[in-house]
Parts: sequence; structure tokens; C-alpha cells
Amino acid sequence: MNIKQIAKAAGVSVATVSRVLNHPENVAPKTREKIQKIIEDKEYKPNWFAQGLNFNRTKTIGLIIPYILNSTYMEIAKGVEDVALQKGYTTFMCNVEKNNRIESEYIEQLLTRKVDGIILMFSFLQEENLKAVQEDGVPIVLIGENKDIKGFNSVRVDCKAGAEGMIRNFIEYGHKTIGILYGSDPEQESRDMLEGYREVLEENGIAIEEKYIKAVDNTIEGGYLGAKKMVADGPPQAIFATSDDIAYGAMDAIKDLGMKVPDDVAVAGFGNARMSNLVEPKLTTVELPFHKMGIYGARLLFDLIEDEDKINEKPRQITLQTKQRIRKSCGHKERIGEMF
Repeated sequence: MNIKQIAKAAGVSVATVSRVLNHPENVAPKTREKIQKIIEDKEYKPNWFAQGLNFNRTKTIGLIIPYILNSTYMEIAKGVEDVALQKGYTTFMCNVEKNNRIESEYIEQLLTRKVDGIILMFSFLQEENLKAVQEDGVPIVLIGENKDIKGFNSVRVDCKAGAEGMIRNFIEYGHKTIGILYGSDPEQESRDMLEGYREVLEENGIAIEEKYIKAVDNTIEGGYLGAKKMVADGPPQAIFATSDDIAYGAMDAIKDLGMKVPDDVAVAGFGNARMSNLVEPKLTTVELPFHKMGIYGARLLFDLIEDEDKINEKPRQITLQTKQRIRKSCGHKERIGEMF
């Protein structure tokens, strides 16, 4: 049954039925009750899309995810969806497989569906690709850093400071040669961590040896292959990995080469994934506030949706900080920050 049939059964106009659905306080009680009873008896469900167009709202948002099988991205997505549900919104999740062409196509589809706003996680697009969207009145929020895109509301984590803290810990624990396995994804965050690694070594008068700097795929396999190459040239005393997956692979490689973590080579990761305190030895890592990133990103977006004038205001950038999770793999004897 559609809205016209409801109106005919009640003996009223379609406009009156629409008012009952959207602004029931503007309809006489007797008429309202009659129409509501017919709606209940017929189990009529309003067309949410059409309703949304009537009020210039579809109660939907788009969420662009680089790679849906990455648990990190799903923790961020959970934060976004938690806020969206509280606001009564539906979230369209779009997995772009780290491909800027697919990302652009999904944005076009989201605009066709008249979403009220879009959140992009670690976007691969250029600034001009997004400006046209926002100029059409669809607010955009970025989660994760992309230095090629400026002028948008965003949430980022100070990954450089997190990496610097972990390298300083290694030095404090007495490690004199420190390697880094850095992934290409997310690209900007990895570059920031590599920069922090170099700066801390220079500050402490430790030679930077290129053989201990390896670019790898941001996977367990990438960490395994990268660590094998690094250790084959003579192992460093410690290895910092820019993701926990890379660190897991590095620990496996070290074990397969007949060495022990942390007795022969200490290892630390980045992210504090769920498996980090379950592997053996438990992985020292830098904890990122993934869920909080999603929450803050969604709150920024809904501020823009609920007050359109804010789109033209100076964009807000929120920077979140990391935490150290000190466990057995780094070689710290006391492991003060260990979590079981």
C-alpha cells in the first residue's frame, strides 16, 4: 500500500497523510488518529528516501573505507556508526580497495543517493576532487592524514610523536642499533613515523644505517620478508614496525632464523591490534585511539550537517595522541605497561 491508497482509505488528501507522517502535531487529533490506525492496520512503511527529499535530508551518511578486511579501519568505522545510530542515521560503507578510481566512483554513487555527508578514511584523492562535493553543499570530514588535501574538517593521530616515543624507549633500554620496517599504507602516517625515527637517532648520536631501513607491504607477509632481509645483513638489536601486522611477521622471521625475541632482537609495533597481547612474546606497541577517531570524525560531520553555516567556517583539525603499551617483546625487563 502506498501513500495515495492510505489517503483514499481515510478520505483525506495525500498532503494530510504526509503531515501525519512528518508533522503530526499539525493535524487535528481525530483525523490524525484515523490515519494512524489505517497505517498500523495496513502495516504501511513510509518511503524514507522520498521523506528525506521532502525535508532535504535522507538521514544517511557515506563512509569511505580503504580496505574493509583491515581490522584497524573497522574499529574506526565502529566509532562512526555508533554516533550515526545515536543520531538516527544509516551509514553506507564503501570499500575502495585502496584505489582512487573506485573511491571517486563511490563518491558519485553516494551523491546520487543524496547522502547528508561523507567521511573519508585515509583518502587517496586530491583536494580538487573533494572541493566540488563540498561546494555543492555536501559536508566532508577526513579521518587520517593526507597532506595533499587541505581546508577540510579532519581527525588525525600524531603518529610521528608515537614513533619517536618508541624509538626513545629502545635507546633507554640500551639498544644501539635500531631498524625500521615501514609500510606504504597509510602513506602519510608511515612517512611521518620514518621521519620521527631518523630524527630521534640523530638527536642521540646514533648512526642511521640504510640497511636497517626497509619499505615493506603493510602485512604479516611483508614484515616477515622485510625482517629476513634486514637480519640477513647482520641483525640490529631492535626493530620498530609501523604496524602490528608487520611486527608479527618480523617476529616470525626472527624465530625462523633461530633467534629469540627479545633476547637477540627486540621488536615493537604500532596500533595495538587485538592480537598484540596474545602473541608470544606479547608485543610492545603504540596504541592508537581508533574507535575515538571514528567518534570524533562523526561528531564533526554531524556538526556540519546540523548547522550548514559551519561548512563555510574555518575547518577544525583534531589531533589525537598515542599511548605506549610496553610488553615483553621490546626487552624491557619490568614491562611496567604490560596488559594481559
